[in-house]
Amino acid sequence: MTSTVVVGVDGCKAGWIAVRRDLDAAPSVRVFPSFATLLDALPADATVVVDMPIGLPDVSQRGGRGPETLVRPMLGARQSSVFSIPSRPALYADTSGFTTVEAWYEAHRRASEVAKATSDPPRGVSIQAFGIFAKIREIDALLIARPQLRRRVFESHPEVAFCRLNGEKPMTLPKKIKGAVNPAGMEERKALLCQHGYTRAFLDQPPQRGAAADDFLDAAAMMLIAGRIAGGEATPFPDPPLADRFGIPLAIWA
Repeated sequence: MTSTVVVGVDGCKAGWIAVRRDLDAAPSVRVFPSFATLLDALPADATVVVDMPIGLPDVSQRGGRGPETLVRPMLGARQSSVFSIPSRPALYADTSGFTTVEAWYEAHRRASEVAKATSDPPRGVSIQAFGIFAKIREIDALLIARPQLRRRVFESHPEVAFCRLNGEKPMTLPKKIKGAVNPAGMEERKALLCQHGYTRAFLDQPPQRGAAADDFLDAAAMMLIAGRIAGGEATPFPDPPLADRFGIPLAIWA
């Protein structure tokens, strides 16, 4: 695969934060309101890696979709950051916009009931996973409607990426502690990213409006994995990737 543009993406409060590098140019960062607008701003051959599950099984097995169970053992104390994604029916159990907290929790309960009915062994949906359902559906809808995107939009996971970039050694410090950013964990990741071509000035810039500091670092790591995919150096977990019933590839790349 040859791409002159590589892009790393993470979901954020305002939509999606993207770190982009063009051939022989310094990286840049920008926030987009939707994944479609992000893709429309890129050349057709750009390689895009996103920290978001891609590919949804009709029935979820123990540990998730499959890729999750393969990468967790690599991460040691960081493996809890890879949470299980339920079945496609659970993801689409309730697609309404939530105007109240009560409606949100009721939708979570409905999704959990569907998840339990479509998993073996039966398992509900974590609050963390439910919180990103809308973003998972956003990418899923695009890959169903535009199959050509499947050749250039890939899934990764930040902690798997950091582990691979660190010579197969997981990060020793958490990025967050009880929901708050952990400065020491952020510093550990920044130092690693600098070993792979980023400058401190770029990584130390204030967060983009609508995106958190850890979203930015995760997108920066995703961009490095996009470069590995474009250069033929990345590995999918599993290898070869699985596919869901729409033919969407299902693997975590790093």
